[in-house]
Amino acid sequence: MNEIIKNLLADFGIPIFYVKLVLGLVISFFITFLSIPTIVKISRRKNLMDEPGTRSSHLRKIPNLGGIAIFYSLAVCASIFAFELFELYKFLFASLVILLYIGVMDDIVVMRAYKKLIAQIIVTALMVIGSDVRIRSMFGVFAIYELSYTVSVIFSIFTFIILINAFNLIDGIDGLSGGYSVICSALFGVSYFRLGEFNYPLVVLSGVIIGSVLGFLYYNLSHYRNNKVFMGDTGSMILGFLLAFTAICFMDIFIDKELPDVPRYYLQTAPAVAVAILILPIVDTLNVIIIRLVKRQSVFGADKNHIHHSLLELGLTHRRSTVYILIYYLFIVAVAYFFRHINVNILLFIIMTLGFVGAYIPKIILKTRKKTN
Repeated sequence: MNEIIKNLLADFGIPIFYVKLVLGLVISFFITFLSIPTIVKISRRKNLMDEPGTRSSHLRKIPNLGGIAIFYSLAVCASIFAFELFELYKFLFASLVILLYIGVMDDIVVMRAYKKLIAQIIVTALMVIGSDVRIRSMFGVFAIYELSYTVSVIFSIFTFIILINAFNLIDGIDGLSGGYSVICSALFGVSYFRLGEFNYPLVVLSGVIIGSVLGFLYYNLSHYRNNKVFMGDTGSMILGFLLAFTAICFMDIFIDKELPDVPRYYLQTAPAVAVAILILPIVDTLNVIIIRLVKRQSVFGADKNHIHHSLLELGLTHRRSTVYILIYYLFIVAVAYFFRHINVNILLFIIMTLGFVGAYIPKIILKTRKKTN
């Protein structure tokens, strides 16, 4: 049957890859779009809502199980249109299911931090050890090149966990985590597409992520209170995990494994480019940790020291704050792309400097205003 479809498409001159990409994006969008109203209805009936708290920038209770719809569309469309990934990475689907479970549990009853951490370690170990998705080389960052297997496993698990939780921390205002996911996936998707057809399943996965998140954003950015929904920890952990997965796969492409029929590429600054694409959660998390350490507070506590909180204090709306953050983030990615052929350490320094400058610009403006007043 598959061959018949391929031959039929070939007669019309349409590569099956484009059919998979378009169908994956469109169908994932509609699955999320059509699923969320039911989830919102059940959430309101059972009072499964996000309560305004210390970190929250909302004043009313909002349903926070939108991540279930994102998982649903990802699980259906990725397994159909990018099934090669599930054959190559045997524990990918199992990892997503575990993250769904702990995410829903945390959104409903609030899990203790150590339990979430244990679950995240198990999930990432399945991917790093079981599916061999790991950082094998640092490409000369701090004069480090190829990593030993043990160091590679430990560092990769640590990277996965940091990115999963960092992505969760930026999910504080309407549209930010969703819009960031769409842009990130688009950038990785375009990169994979340019690197050849061997990476097409990852391009399709990126398209599926974009479609599922766009379906969510329609409700997340809604002005109508009855339609509004958050992705919750379920959505943020799954998306953070998938973005970490695609980033590590992106770096792995530029390591010459001398495999037959696999094109060989070289980009010394691959880690810096990956960091540039993921700069927002990385800088936001490091910034919050630094502030808490300076104030001698627990790094695990909740506060309003995130970048989006600073923009809200300046009087910006959620949407404007999101737009400003994403535009500045795209500027950093553009800088990384323009200077991608310079020394990896220099480029990494430039990217991190620009990231922290962006994080502190709102704080500087706020302090200047207070002194002026």
